[in-house]
Amino acid sequence: MNLTSCENDYIKYADKPDYITNPQPEYASFFKAYDASLKLWDVPFEELYIPTSYGTAHVIVSGERHKESVVLLHGMNASSTMWYPNIKALSENYRVFAIDFILEPGKSFISNEIENLDQINSWYQEIFTKLKLKKFHLIGASRGGWLAVNMALRHQENIQSMVLLSPAQTFIWIRPSTNLLKNIIHTFSSNERQVQETLESMSSHVDNISKTYIEQYEIANEKDSINKFVVDMMPFSKQDFKSLKMPVLVLIGDDDMINNKKSIRLAKELIPNGQAKMIKNAGHFLSIDQAEMVNKDIVEFLKNN
Repeated sequence: MNLTSCENDYIKYADKPDYITNPQPEYASFFKAYDASLKLWDVPFEELYIPTSYGTAHVIVSGERHKESVVLLHGMNASSTMWYPNIKALSENYRVFAIDFILEPGKSFISNEIENLDQINSWYQEIFTKLKLKKFHLIGASRGGWLAVNMALRHQENIQSMVLLSPAQTFIWIRPSTNLLKNIIHTFSSNERQVQETLESMSSHVDNISKTYIEQYEIANEKDSINKFVVDMMPFSKQDFKSLKMPVLVLIGDDDMINNKKSIRLAKELIPNGQAKMIKNAGHFLSIDQAEMVNKDIVEFLKNN
């Protein structure tokens, strides 16, 4: 296994742990679906399993060694495989680290209770320390966007720039809507129907989403997230945004059920070095709905920062 210099000290952590090689029956189907989704990545990648105080962190690494680092934080129930339409563009000029959130379906594994948001931040900082990532670009989607801002407010010195893809509950409250109500109603229906309703609410181009990835998403939806911190995800204050020192790019789909034009306006007005753009013909899953356009905007932004 060829690892970058920042990872060489941790090559022993790259070996697959027992919970992956000998999974419990309830996890086996998910790991199989996860690996199938990883085949959608059309670039070479390596999987690292890094022990932390709270459990094992699973990190997928792509891109050439010694390039600038980019860290990816996925959306709820999506896992790092959600980046399959974006990873090629990102890894052409960057070393990309996609982290499975420890409280959601993925390949990270929790072994000690996480009781608050400070511990979530500590978990990420342990990963960055062990990978020797002192400075990096940070990209977060949906809930990953909220986590990215929360992290940036505490560790500005580490983050070179930040990209937020329709960050959930970050600029504005998630507003009640017909689509949101449908998702709640279909929570009590069959999983297949529920997933279809969710995808139609979140994506403007459901047919563009790989069936392989949808199969993994369905299993993750059955497992569900450990969502005990969702109620703690409140929009950040004006002072929070004004305190951000790094360049920030906010991208939101024009058919997004979670954000709207107000999010764009607040990003431009409140973040000192902030940019914001509405992506046409895209929903909440804009990185899939309009992957080519989103990839172009992100890469251009990273290049200039």
